[in-house]
Amino acid sequence: MFVLFDEAGKFLAGKVLSETEASAQVELDSGKRLKVKSANQLLRFEKPAPAALMAEASLLAAEVELPLAWEFAPEEEFGFAQLASEYFGDAPSLVQQAGMLMALQEAPHYFRRAGKGRFRRAAAEILAQALAAIEKKKQIAAQIETWATELGEGRCPEPIREQLYKILFKPDKNAPEYKAVVEASRATRAAPLALLQKAGAIESAYQFHWQRFLFDNFPKGTGFPPLEAPVIAEELPLASVQAYSIDDSQTTEIDDALSLQGLGTGTVVLGIHIAAPALALQPGDALDQIGRNRLSTVYMPGYKITMLPDEVVQTYTLSEGRAVPAVSLYVTLDEATFEIKGSETRLERVPIAANLRHDQLDHLITQEWLTQTDAPNDPESLALPIQREALAFLFELAKHLKARREQVRGKPETFNRPDYNFRLVGNDGNIPTGQETVQITTRQRGAPLDLMVAELMILANSTWGQWLASLGVPAIYRSQASLAPGVKVRMGAKALPHAGIGVPSYAWSTSPLRRYVDLANQWQIIAAARHGQTAALAAPFKPKDAQLFAIISAFDAAYSAYNAHQSSMERFWTLHYLRQQGITELTASLLREQTGGAWLARADELPLVFTVMGAQGLPRGTQVRVKLGAIDDIALDVGGTVVEVLSKVGNETSSADSEPEDDDEDAAAGPIAIAVDVSEAETANDHPSP
Repeated sequence: MFVLFDEAGKFLAGKVLSETEASAQVELDSGKRLKVKSANQLLRFEKPAPAALMAEASLLAAEVELPLAWEFAPEEEFGFAQLASEYFGDAPSLVQQAGMLMALQEAPHYFRRAGKGRFRRAAAEILAQALAAIEKKKQIAAQIETWATELGEGRCPEPIREQLYKILFKPDKNAPEYKAVVEASRATRAAPLALLQKAGAIESAYQFHWQRFLFDNFPKGTGFPPLEAPVIAEELPLASVQAYSIDDSQTTEIDDALSLQGLGTGTVVLGIHIAAPALALQPGDALDQIGRNRLSTVYMPGYKITMLPDEVVQTYTLSEGRAVPAVSLYVTLDEATFEIKGSETRLERVPIAANLRHDQLDHLITQEWLTQTDAPNDPESLALPIQREALAFLFELAKHLKARREQVRGKPETFNRPDYNFRLVGNDGNIPTGQETVQITTRQRGAPLDLMVAELMILANSTWGQWLASLGVPAIYRSQASLAPGVKVRMGAKALPHAGIGVPSYAWSTSPLRRYVDLANQWQIIAAARHGQTAALAAPFKPKDAQLFAIISAFDAAYSAYNAHQSSMERFWTLHYLRQQGITELTASLLREQTGGAWLARADELPLVFTVMGAQGLPRGTQVRVKLGAIDDIALDVGGTVVEVLSKVGNETSSADSEPEDDDEDAAAGPIAIAVDVSEAETANDHPSP
């Protein structure tokens, strides 16, 4: 005796070995034995053999006309044998009964299961909806197949082109566009990114990186709503100083300026004047919401996305020829020893005498020029809007402040690599196309003007940070516990030491037009300037304020993403420069060994870190000549092979070791991480859902 039974929704047949009233011991053709409950036993038969019955019934089930079977089915619950009798005739054969059972089981849109071998006819309106869904699914499947075929033939369907970045980085894996890319990739055995490139979905490497960044960070675009800059209603006193800003020529968000009083009297008052948008913008207003959403200005060669609308920036920027509202820190110093005797913060209007541009003045304002004993009488020096004696004092003060910080750090700061400046010829501030001619120039770190600004901004950020902490006014700080390897700079709401800079606390406060953290801290500084010891009660952000921690978290994520994009775009233009100049070989210094015998190397004259082969056995710091390989504009990658060893160092250290390497310096290169999972889709298709 044989039995056909239901085993967890799957039909099996086998030989009955023994049975009781409640169950039977059944042996399958494979030899496996199962205990089958009586309620799960659906058909008993003596012939044909189980395998033959299942094969014949399966073929017959595929021939059952489900619409006709649905018409024959009674309104009430029924068994499969009952419907087989109605459909095939009064005495359906064993194969017909089994075939009907399989057909009913595989058509849940026509028949709902009501028990083991029991069913109920679906309501007409539900059936109509189900059939419409099935038809739609067929159409979508056909569309997926058509799109996949087009991709395989090197053409990109427009719907896939329109959703390219969503497909690659934040896909809906049930969307037909995504499935088409997966199917085409599997059919052609091509990686999804390579497939889409070949099909023309990615027309420009630059646009690929730019649109990917916008997709991740500015999905609604980079434009601003029409908003006016609020007027500062407060009557501010006019400062009796002449202030000077020092920036490069591309800077429009001029946040900071400097002034000096009392030079030659023995006591000097240094003024550090910071643009004061926080006097007009208020937490929670429309412009604050814009700043808080963006969190920082985004910089890249030839273009930038400002944190605030340009007309707002121009209202508060420290542009020359006008008296601008500012938060000023006045530091009183001994002129001879640079000893700090005291400091004071004021809210005032500051006359800006000139906007100095270091890229236009670095050649003139050198260390030699600042320290020469005789007053220069050349026309360029005489035409400067600021006296050389003032610049010389600021330079000596900056060197003193740096030396004092280095004592705290425990070792000197050394900058062996220059800053690289990128200029896109003819770009004029428009969004680059990726085809512009790029010029890459260098500026040595620690140039006098650069040193003055850097040290005096550190002084302001440190002084204000300690002052706010002494008043119990919360702020956002940057701290670093030590200079030990792996100890990173962190942001938090506690005034902790910054070992990397060598100061007891450090609160970013000097760039409120381009960093939201600085704007938030400026609100706190203004409250401290107005209310003194009771400032904690009046400041917008209170101790342990959840808003401060939310700002810190959001800023960390956004700032990292913006910096990564800037690094990627600088790398893109560096690779473009190699092509543009026809450079096929570079001199480079070995940084560290990678897996597989490759080395990471840094180009000596370009801002490029890349992988080289053929450097096995050489010590770190060795200078080599490298023949470059093919440039990959999508991966932002280029490799090379060592063709000549130029110089070896005596041990495995070099000048590159003077400051820790950036762990992420090569993160902009290499394969692009996309979210298209071909293997996942293949597995899913192997086990389709019912």
